[in-house]
Amino acid sequence: MTDLVLVFALGGRRAALPTDVLHSVVELDAVCPIPRAPEFVLGLSALRSHTLTVVDAAAALGIAAPRAAVEGSRAAIVDFEGHRYALVVDSIDDVAERLSEPTPVPGETGPGWQRASEGLIETARGPAMLLSLGALIAGPGAMAA
Repeated sequence: MTDLVLVFALGGRRAALPTDVLHSVVELDAVCPIPRAPEFVLGLSALRSHTLTVVDAAAALGIAAPRAAVEGSRAAIVDFEGHRYALVVDSIDDVAERLSEPTPVPGETGPGWQRASEGLIETARGPAMLLSLGALIAGPGAMAA
């Protein structure tokens, strides 16, 4: 197995996303709020003439209250279904090799993690929850669907 993943912290846990959806990791410039957007959508920002929808990843999982968008926050820039998103996470660790296939997560992780997790993987940086980008971007309301 030689797949690479971006390893980051979210809600006190190590999480990962496949690098094939990753565009870059940046510090965000100004974030403009969007009226009537879901709470986990912090607003819009720009990166090299591309508009980014800024998503609070912890709030999208339903594991934390939405935070205020802070200029200079580190974010993972990802592409999903033809759109570019900035995922604001607690901290970004590194790109690491994925050493295992996803396995069921032992114990109770909570509904947000269960909805968005594809399972626990071993990485060169330690174990991490492999997240589904689609489930993460769908937000906490997707749990009811």
